[in-house]
Amino acid sequence: MKYKLALFEEKEIRKTWKENKWYFSILDVVYALTDSNDPKQYIKKLKSRDDALQNNWGTICTLLEMPTKDGKKRKIQVSDTVGILRIIQSILSPKAEPFKIWLARVGSERIEEINNPELAMDRMKQIYERKGYLNLG
Repeated sequence: MKYKLALFEEKEIRKTWKENKWYFSILDVVYALTDSNDPKQYIKKLKSRDDALQNNWGTICTLLEMPTKDGKKRKIQVSDTVGILRIIQSILSPKAEPFKIWLARVGSERIEEINNPELAMDRMKQIYERKGYLNLG
């Protein structure tokens, strides 16, 4: 299992690679997006405001061992990318807004691609070209 730190505006977010996907510390993400002095309390309030989040918390998050600030490894609440994005949708903070806007844009693009698969091909070609892969045209 690999442990890494992601940075979000100079705030560390612990993440780990397991079972072919990344898992992120929920506490770290909430702290980075809210600047709450007590992110655990913020998470409790977050779940109390969002019944769907509360009811699905057990499937959205899991416990995984990660290093803590004192250097010890402890089991902490983590979520994969889908779960973290779901949690971010419920965060009431200006810092969460760019993620929400990005999710809306990506969702809209995906719906367009389902209706017109040629758009998906064009977008993929653009991504490949931006990354410097061979010209597919």
